[in-house]
Amino acid sequence: MARKRLIIEMGMGIDQHGQDPTVAAARAVRNAIANNALPGVWEVAGLSHPNEMIVEVQVAVPYPEKVRQQEVLAVLPFGRKSLTVEQGGMVVQGRAIPELNDKNDEMLIAVAAVTVLVEN
Repeated sequence: MARKRLIIEMGMGIDQHGQDPTVAAARAVRNAIANNALPGVWEVAGLSHPNEMIVEVQVAVPYPEKVRQQEVLAVLPFGRKSLTVEQGGMVVQGRAIPELNDKNDEMLIAVAAVTVLVEN
């Protein structure tokens, strides 16, 4: 079956304290899907359930090898999900606050693209 892209949404996420690239990546994905409604999945593509759509996620984040991929994908409520994590985003010098369990003064910024596809 041929796949067709229905929508691509982009988002950004930041972990200001904790230096966890998974947190930044999950926030970027959540930001990308936060204000979407996809009536076209039913009205145009003719799917009968949202788990029939294909959701491909690409995230660029510092320290990609430390990303816990299942936690990032858990942000997505539906779909046949896949995730590609690559080096990118930004590391910005912030302020380490011991009470917030900071390991250092890094703030991690991730960017994400979430693509919804349908098969026809």
